[in-house]
Amino acid sequence: MTEAKPMRILAIVSGDYGQRHVSNIRSHGPAEWVIETWQAPGVLPQVLDYPEEFLPDALPAADLILSFGELPGVAELLPEMARMTGARAAIAPVDNEAWLPRGLARQLRGWMQSIGVTCVTPKPLCSLTETDYLIARRKRLTYEDPWIREFARYFGQPNLLLTVDPIRRTISGATVVRDAVCGCARHVAQGLIGVSADDAEQQAGLLHHHYPCLASMGIDSDFGDTLMHISGNLLKDNVAPQVKPYRQIQYIIPGIKSD
Repeated sequence: MTEAKPMRILAIVSGDYGQRHVSNIRSHGPAEWVIETWQAPGVLPQVLDYPEEFLPDALPAADLILSFGELPGVAELLPEMARMTGARAAIAPVDNEAWLPRGLARQLRGWMQSIGVTCVTPKPLCSLTETDYLIARRKRLTYEDPWIREFARYFGQPNLLLTVDPIRRTISGATVVRDAVCGCARHVAQGLIGVSADDAEQQAGLLHHHYPCLASMGIDSDFGDTLMHISGNLLKDNVAPQVKPYRQIQYIIPGIKSD
């Protein structure tokens, strides 16, 4: 990858989930990125014996494939799509186990590795950083790939840089260093302006909750929690240490009435 060669991205979409992601990437990613989309079939069999039967005759050349399909069968198309496009990297998020079960995600990483393609399966998508990603509670996998790393500079695990007014102890600025792919972090950043340092962590969680997060609301056995909640905690964990020096901690002593 060189400065003279902009990254070519092929995004697989099959519904609102993928469309919203692509819209945010186009609006806030580097202007030089070349982003194409392919609409996945609405129905796929449980086992694809011949994946090429469900693909077009040709696909645009790509460096990175983003798999936003909402059917497990989409994962089985990715190795053939990588061959057709020349892509050397792929991101196949697990925001819902119904779309990409953990076993299939593990198989997919192996299939792609066997043809020389780096594939990451962040669970949830907003756990992706420039070096690793979550697949279960306290379990992150590392990767080495320039295309995925370039994408994760801008989209993945939210990273907000907050400015706090030390006198008022309120948030006066919020720069989005890395947005969530769906745009949630940018939404939270805008909503935090003027919020007290005491309330910022909780408010970040509420703003995330009210944004149409696309992670599953069902309990995930890898986390013992919903992926939506895990996603919200990643944002709160980014906000909390930045406002901690400005928080006014109140101690309550049992039996003592405060003034």
